Amino acid sequence: MKSLFKSTSKILVATSLVLSLGTSSLVAETKDKFQVAWTIYVGWMPWDYAQSQGIVDKWAKKYDIEIELVQVNDYIESINQYTAGKFDACVMTNMDALTIPAAGGVDSTALIMGDFSNGNDGIVLKNKKSLTDIKGQNVNLVELSVSHYLLARGLESVGLSEKDIKVVNTSDADIVAAFTSSDVTAVTTWNPQLSELTSNKNANLVFDSSKIPGEIIDMLVVHTETVNDNPKLAKALTGAWFEVMALMKKGDTKALEFMAEASGTDLAGYKSQLDSTMMFYDASDALKFALSEDLLTTMKKVSEFSFDHGILGEGAPNAEFIGMEFPANKTFGDTKNIKLRFIDTYVKMATEGKL
Repeated sequence: MKSLFKSTSKILVATSLVLSLGTSSLVAETKDKFQVAWTIYVGWMPWDYAQSQGIVDKWAKKYDIEIELVQVNDYIESINQYTAGKFDACVMTNMDALTIPAAGGVDSTALIMGDFSNGNDGIVLKNKKSLTDIKGQNVNLVELSVSHYLLARGLESVGLSEKDIKVVNTSDADIVAAFTSSDVTAVTTWNPQLSELTSNKNANLVFDSSKIPGEIIDMLVVHTETVNDNPKLAKALTGAWFEVMALMKKGDTKALEFMAEASGTDLAGYKSQLDSTMMFYDASDALKFALSEDLLTTMKKVSEFSFDHGILGEGAPNAEFIGMEFPANKTFGDTKNIKLRFIDTYVKMATEGKL
């Protein structure tokens, strides 16, 4: 399950951790041992398979380095620890990369954009069939999460805004139970809770992430100085990732069953989650996405949402406070404060067979 709760207090904790460590502890150097944090979610299970089957080790050995993948049960905690310098890399969404490490002053690079939510996140109404019916309702969701972002984008699509509803902060673990209450009539959440909710006869899915394709992105993020000083790490991780992607594209039952069991479901359940996830099985598709103009447009929207909700960093004067860098020398925001970078370097190498 991908828990995406990001309260302002947690972001401030992450920021204070970084400051307490001092800049010297976050300065990268050439080294041969690395740790990568990951959490359970449909789009990140390939990392678990890659490690368990020796694929990560094979690629690490090719470059004479060691890579340890560490499962962290708490998604936000994994990002906080990455931000504080404990991990060299960590899986996270594009919005979290912006609002936690980048907002905390930690320069980070999206090494691999592995997929985007294409129906894994949705808005559900009880006994109502149109999104416009949400007006005046309380909406239960994990506040300041991608669910919150999805809600804002959904409201925008029908000419409404958050002023027309009231957000009720609800833990992802409590969403399903909350929906059974008579006073809860609208929720926004992600799979597997979303699938469980929509199985109720009085529940109607009125908007989902397939309506905003490419805006909720699942990524592997690495400290920028670590990438720059250790290209072998980037090559090994990229190589291992696309080796597993090739297996998944072929429908390798052994691989898919492993990922299903490890994520707490069966093969059918995992395949169902994959159906609402746009996986980039081919490096060429990942490259095309990285080079797309839509990526910059999406991150601008995410930055504006984050600023409007006070999670773009303490003292941020506007939505362009944090600079972002994209392939082909494109940028958004303050070029003197670039803290989040999207690169195509290693994915391109994968397409050319140069890893």
